[in-house]
Amino acid sequence: MPVKKVEKIWMNGKLVNWDDARIHVLSHVIHYGSSWFEGIRCYETAKGPAIFRLDRHLRRLFDSVRIYRTEIPYTMQEIEKAVLDTVRANKMRACYIRPIVYRGYGDVGVNPLTCPVDVSIAVWEWGSYLGPEALTDGIDACVSTWNRPAPNTLPAMAKAGGNYILSQLMKVEAVQSGFKEAIALDVDGHVSEGSGENIFAVKDGTIFTPPLSSSLLPGVTRASVIQIAAEAGYHVQETVLPREMLYVADELFFTGTAVEVTPIRSVDRVKVADGRPGPVTMKLQKTFFDIVKNGDDPHRWLKYVYND
Repeated sequence: MPVKKVEKIWMNGKLVNWDDARIHVLSHVIHYGSSWFEGIRCYETAKGPAIFRLDRHLRRLFDSVRIYRTEIPYTMQEIEKAVLDTVRANKMRACYIRPIVYRGYGDVGVNPLTCPVDVSIAVWEWGSYLGPEALTDGIDACVSTWNRPAPNTLPAMAKAGGNYILSQLMKVEAVQSGFKEAIALDVDGHVSEGSGENIFAVKDGTIFTPPLSSSLLPGVTRASVIQIAAEAGYHVQETVLPREMLYVADELFFTGTAVEVTPIRSVDRVKVADGRPGPVTMKLQKTFFDIVKNGDDPHRWLKYVYND
């Protein structure tokens, strides 16, 4: 679905018109994928528009850039203010927020060090990533033929634009084969993550999720759900997961800013249990939505846009 444009985008300290938010064709990012970004949601809560875990997302953005020996030419506080200014300038009540740091127009060689580091922030309306029925009915996934990178190749802990070339291969393969989403294995054949989501399995009442060493992004929603689950009394294990766990789990679900908490009803056309979202998944989903939609926020994870 095409992005529905709004009025303003923040670029390098200024709010510019949507149609004027452009970069040069010889910008380093276009040729070498040298960008780092975040996906953040602003929700229309019962207490007003609020951004979910803005501080945690921005910390990950700065970490991603640091991994690539780069510096953002703004402080974290300045970027936070810019995010809020962009949401307010566009009078958004609920939206997706995309801060992106990228190497701009300078040297077109592989060495990026002489290129400027630019920052932009865009917001737009975005509903359910996999469709509204995905949250209630679950989705069909497949194990991708593409593996996540081995350690000491592409840094999986960085949310870098270039990493998502692989995600595109996974996603296209899944969609063209009749699935909603793909699940990648790591270099050793263990479960890693989806094309843009973290994954959880439930077996005999215990919740399992792969560790960061399985070449996955440290998801903000992932960390939040782990905390929510522990507080609800569930035992959560971050542990290496064999592929076959996908076929024998009682429940499977994805987490992420885009997918939120989405049940998986089948993998490789094998039903997960009875093929319906399980009670643990739906309880965690409800608690998550109580926070982001109803403002029931004991952790102070919400940053209110207009009245914080």
